[in-house]
Amino acid sequence: MKLDTSGLESAAPLVGASSGFLDGFADAPSFEVPTTNDFDGFQKEAIQMVKPAKGTTTLAFIFKDGVMVAADSRASMGGYISSQSVKKIIEINPYMLGTMAGGAADCQFWHRNLGIKVCRLHELANKRRISVTGASKLLANILYSYRGMGLSVGTMIAGWDETGPGLYYVDSEGGRLKGMRFSVGSGSPYAYGVLDDGYRYDMSVEEAAELARRAIYHATFRDGASGGVASVYHVGPNGWKKLSGDDVGELHYHYYPVVEGAVEQEMVEVAAA
Repeated sequence: MKLDTSGLESAAPLVGASSGFLDGFADAPSFEVPTTNDFDGFQKEAIQMVKPAKGTTTLAFIFKDGVMVAADSRASMGGYISSQSVKKIIEINPYMLGTMAGGAADCQFWHRNLGIKVCRLHELANKRRISVTGASKLLANILYSYRGMGLSVGTMIAGWDETGPGLYYVDSEGGRLKGMRFSVGSGSPYAYGVLDDGYRYDMSVEEAAELARRAIYHATFRDGASGGVASVYHVGPNGWKKLSGDDVGELHYHYYPVVEGAVEQEMVEVAAA
């Protein structure tokens, strides 16, 4: 018995056949493929060409009673504001926080991955909480393994462990820095100006919270990509606690109340004689 395959044969002409419709289809591309010896550098330049503009303001600093963490809540891409209520301070565990700057999806995924697959498993295996140093190092190692693949993460890991308060900056290139105060995002230069002027190690919790809130407000006032709500968290020996979440529009009138000026000359209607 012979299988009939006549219905499976294609009636379309082969590429290269003499057909006016297919003329030019088999020709070589009209553009040159770029050749480079530095593939990593070429890839980074290509990513920067199509990378959308992002903006945010996050900050954190260590003082005598722990770590103060603050952030705005605006999500934007260039001139488009997509949300005013993004949670940019992510709770990794009851004693550790992470801030979000860069790509929202990248930051949220890797922070949750750090909390679930790294910190929690370490706690179950070792019967003790992971240190801030260890958590930040593991996150930096994970991000380093994905460098050059388009991730956009600029985060701060802040928390309290057996050695006291800890604060680290970690980015998507695998960089990791330890410090006393950091600010990340497009509004960070303005936040740094307020922080550098008002920072003291011996501040009370109330003074530190006010400094963080004021720094976020001034950054949102000057940076169009930052705005929404200024959220302030405190991390101490008993874990983290959210202290406030104030609309930056209302904070403007708190810091710069409207003062009614004296009227120089008031026009009145003169009665007819």
